Amino acid sequence: MSQTDQRLIAAMPVVFVLIWSTGFIVARLGMPHAGPMAFLTWRYCLSVACFLIWVKLSGVAFPRSRRAWAHLAVTGLLMHAGYLGGVWAAVKVGMGAGLAALIVGLQPVLTGIWLSYVGSRVTPRQWLGLALGLLGLIFVVFHKLDHAGEVTPLTITLAVTALLSITAGTLYQKRFVQPCDVRAASVIQMSAALALTLPLALIENQPVQWVPDVMIAMAWSVLALSLGASSLLYLLIQRGAAAAVSSLMYLVPPCTAVIAWFLFDEPLTPLTLLGMAITVLGVALVRPRS
Repeated sequence: MSQTDQRLIAAMPVVFVLIWSTGFIVARLGMPHAGPMAFLTWRYCLSVACFLIWVKLSGVAFPRSRRAWAHLAVTGLLMHAGYLGGVWAAVKVGMGAGLAALIVGLQPVLTGIWLSYVGSRVTPRQWLGLALGLLGLIFVVFHKLDHAGEVTPLTITLAVTALLSITAGTLYQKRFVQPCDVRAASVIQMSAALALTLPLALIENQPVQWVPDVMIAMAWSVLALSLGASSLLYLLIQRGAAAAVSSLMYLVPPCTAVIAWFLFDEPLTPLTLLGMAITVLGVALVRPRS
């Protein structure tokens, strides 16, 4: 492997976190003008079209076995339809973004607990990193918890569904999905997510209003989040340990806070900055030593 390839692989986690962190920014732009299921349906549909064009131009082969297709479809249902649908719906019906981020931010801890239960080794150093990452996450979103919004059985159920979906999807992919080209895999995953989300969008009965903010949010969702970040997440799970990959999610709220400060002039409090530092330290402890 050349040094250029090694540098690109080393940069993958950083690029993933930076792009994935824009998810809440996209929701802030698009959600006032669209139902969550309607927006996600368009996102998955356009993403499938873009990936199909990419597959056709590059001559990539799809997996041959039905089992491989089924495993990829399950991960698509969990990591796209379940996770994104749960978060967007929870925020849409009243939960504050800070509380939603805190709930789904429990993913690395759940992943560590499950890995310990099934006998995979999570070292004391990694447990310390997971604990520090969670503490830092709490500090980062603490100022938003005063605006937790409607904390109801419905909003909690939706947020917990998102948390369980992304956790189960990460573990499932690592365990059952065999290596295959990320472009072909994404077509199958996004198609499965579309199949589940489309009927929910029809029930939701809140179509997309194609105002400029929505068009910007949709373009970024498809090109950056789906084609970019989701593809990187797939590759990271295939290449890395589940606990280490999941720990990257701790870095998303701090990066989102910085982006919101830059774009919307949201304040960065001393507690937020302290939380960022603690989170980075925690993730560094969880990540494997080079």
